Amino acid sequence: MILKKILHCVAALGLTIGFASAAEHDEAVMGAYDAWRAGDAMKFARHAKKLDDNLLAPWLEYWRVSLRLEDASHDDVREFFAQHGTTYPGELLRLEWAKVLGKREAWNAFDDEIASVPRPDLEVRCFALSSRVERGNQAALKDAEEIWRHPEELPPGCERLAERLDRRGRLSTTDIWDRVRILFQNGQITAAKTALGYLPRAEAPDERMLAEAARAPKRLLDRLPKDLQRRATREVVVLAAIRQARKDPESVAKALEGKLGERLPEREVKYIWSRVAHEGAREHHEHAMRWYARAGDTRLDDAQLAWKVRAALRRGHWKTVRATIDRMSAEARHEPAWIYWYGRALAAAGDEAGARAYYLRISGQTEFYSQLASEELGYVPALPEVTYQATDEEVERAGREPGLQRALELIRLGLRTEGVREWLHTVRSFDDTRLIAAAELAHRAGIYDRAIQAADRTERVHNFALRYPLPYREVFEAYAKAQGLDEAWVYGLVRQESRFITHARSSAGAAGLMQIMPRTAKFIASKIGLRNFKPASVTEVQTNVNLGTGYMKIVLDQLGHPVLASAAYNAGPGRARRWRDARPLEGAIYAETIPFAETRDYVKKVIANSVFYAALLGKPVVPIKTRLGTIAARGAGESIDDEDLE
Repeated sequence: MILKKILHCVAALGLTIGFASAAEHDEAVMGAYDAWRAGDAMKFARHAKKLDDNLLAPWLEYWRVSLRLEDASHDDVREFFAQHGTTYPGELLRLEWAKVLGKREAWNAFDDEIASVPRPDLEVRCFALSSRVERGNQAALKDAEEIWRHPEELPPGCERLAERLDRRGRLSTTDIWDRVRILFQNGQITAAKTALGYLPRAEAPDERMLAEAARAPKRLLDRLPKDLQRRATREVVVLAAIRQARKDPESVAKALEGKLGERLPEREVKYIWSRVAHEGAREHHEHAMRWYARAGDTRLDDAQLAWKVRAALRRGHWKTVRATIDRMSAEARHEPAWIYWYGRALAAAGDEAGARAYYLRISGQTEFYSQLASEELGYVPALPEVTYQATDEEVERAGREPGLQRALELIRLGLRTEGVREWLHTVRSFDDTRLIAAAELAHRAGIYDRAIQAADRTERVHNFALRYPLPYREVFEAYAKAQGLDEAWVYGLVRQESRFITHARSSAGAAGLMQIMPRTAKFIASKIGLRNFKPASVTEVQTNVNLGTGYMKIVLDQLGHPVLASAAYNAGPGRARRWRDARPLEGAIYAETIPFAETRDYVKKVIANSVFYAALLGKPVVPIKTRLGTIAARGAGESIDDEDLE
């Protein structure tokens, strides 16, 4: 009864409860939403007038007001905030209104408003700095220089801030080239060209040479300009080296050992070595550590230092692991990964007491490195002895939370992005018991991703049945058994893939619980003899699990290890093979040194999930280090292409 009220309390809209009125309501809401997205105020008004919707009123008002926000007066917006200011749509409008005021350079009104913006984005932060700069705040100029190093294209408000810095003489030629290098490192070529626009015309690079550095960097490095005395020319050569290092670090290393290294100043040579080393480490190149050494005293950022640590891990250079982590920023050093590996480095040096102190800092939680640290301390992660179970009264109280009601209604309507954000906004201040009640509410509604999110956030009391749900148990059990797969591993993978959203679709086209790509679905259907398979059926639970477990079985049989198979499921079998080493590799080191951040995080979470799913399924709990095991060495001449699956 509670669930029915939650999911359908809006549909009736005070009219006769029935299919027609609910359908008309849904059609009007979606029509209003589509009109808002299209920027059609008249069409929005036609749909909105059909609605007398108290629950979604904050969203309808937000859509209405935001359509005319650029021309709105302060009083118009204040009226909205008076009614809906504490809701998530209210938070959204505050952010957008702050940007409008920033664009208008209405600094007094902006300063009054910014205090009420709880999580300003980059552009609003830039407007806030612009306001301070305009008032002569010298400290703001220093803060603004950090924004200048942002590794992507700057939003309009930040470009205005950059113009202010430039007018005040705070952007030197070196500052401009430093930003251009950062952008080239991150493949942001268009943004780099924008940054170069701040150079005086006399100091600007040759446009054709710049285009060659971006599009054909090796050609430029092979045919260096005759004269490298002009700074702009040298800088473009450095940009070409950065660009080429992303494609082929070894070729740039050879160039540095030849004419390129001879003709550039030592500082630039060391800088290029740092980029070659970084890209080489990401490719697991055998000379990566040597290249880092050639970089000498060049300042490395946290990303470069992280890959130096990873390269050292693959070589067993524990002293380098420790020394490199010491060079990271304080923020990076506090990441669980580097706390764990620092502890391992101390243990390798015989400092067991120091290692134990590091493990204790992150042990006792569910995450990958927390589990590893706990096992180093002699404890196998297990389910909490006490589980907090929300009462029906607590769940009913959660169901009366307007924000949760709106979240579930938006998700029901298919507006999942808005629903998820509404949910996150609502639960962010909940204590543990309210989080578990909210998780139970979502679980009963079959919205397992929200149940996981809320249950995952508890700190003192927990409910792992909500944190690691077991929906569609008969289906998963049957197909895992049929394929001879560890059911805990299957559940751990699905939890990471889709959070049990049956109709989930990725931007790449992966679909369903197990996020099957169309091409893979067709191949697996043929491989397992699934007759009359139709692509449209890929999101059906049984079909999806049949295909997904079939694919897991194939990659596991071919790769021989669940860690490799997990990596293959996300990034392809060829890559999973390629990321091995010429010697056997500890499973945790293999996982940490996966070049793709998404896959690296994915594999860690799949394996960590599996430990707790085994416990919930009543199976023997296999320690995470045992699950990770040892990754066999890469065989000489072994195929690393993905075509062997087809």
